[in-house]
Amino acid sequence: MFTRFFTALAFALPFAIPALTAEAQEITIGGKAYTEQLLMTEMTAQLLEGNGYEVERAGGTGTAVVRAAQENAQVDLYWEYTGTSLIVFNKVKEKLTAEETYNRVKELDMQKGIVWLNPSRANNTYALAMRKGDSAEKGITTLSEMAQSYNDGENLSMGVNAEFPKRQDGLLGLQETYDFQAGRANLVPMDTGLTYQALRDGEVDIGLVFATDGRIAAFDFLVLEDDRGFFPAYAMTPVVRQDTLDANPELAPLLNALSSKLDDATMQGLNSRIDVDKETVEAVAESFLKQHGLIN
Repeated sequence: MFTRFFTALAFALPFAIPALTAEAQEITIGGKAYTEQLLMTEMTAQLLEGNGYEVERAGGTGTAVVRAAQENAQVDLYWEYTGTSLIVFNKVKEKLTAEETYNRVKELDMQKGIVWLNPSRANNTYALAMRKGDSAEKGITTLSEMAQSYNDGENLSMGVNAEFPKRQDGLLGLQETYDFQAGRANLVPMDTGLTYQALRDGEVDIGLVFATDGRIAAFDFLVLEDDRGFFPAYAMTPVVRQDTLDANPELAPLLNALSSKLDDATMQGLNSRIDVDKETVEAVAESFLKQHGLIN
């Protein structure tokens, strides 16, 4: 399997890496503005700090902003998703497998001075969810059935973030693939994290979720089956500027070691600790790294 193959390529754990000198350059870590990304920004920062690096945290931005910052050498590294680079940054429209997607974005982004390290087994793909009771009542368990409901004139409110309606790997492409129009009046834009609460509280009928989010199970949602296979693979992967990696070759084994510890269940659990149990991002990051021997 693709993910197991790359997991097997992971480098040695950090304790095998020689100590860094005090002159090691500062590393700027970017990230996006939702729980999983805030966690990965903090976890990466603590990992590098624990291995002698000076770190600047520059998380909490949008997808386009953090990518532009990396291309412009304002951000050294962050965790990106293979599907996002494939479709949003590189405009590839053909359907690819998970392994093909990784290989393609690695090749294309290398031309821009960006290196994709080993992908994790966490596939944080887009998904749409409903409350289980509403799903049963309306007879909607798949995206095809949802599309048919819209085409039949049912006004289903859909909670979405600011990016989803504008992305080809989001609502634009979804509507093309499933041949429907949700209609602007049915879209309820909000911050990414608020879609879960809005769906739980009955403020919307359908909510945009991410597959590794711990609130899916905690709030008893049903993820609608993507029966036409629209959403691509979104393997969460550390991406680093080539010049940063050249100057700091120890970054690769450090980040690959962390990547090898992450899968869907792990990320759901970590995200749930923050969003449901209300632990701090800093505490969750530190406990995970220590649990797996990545920092002392």
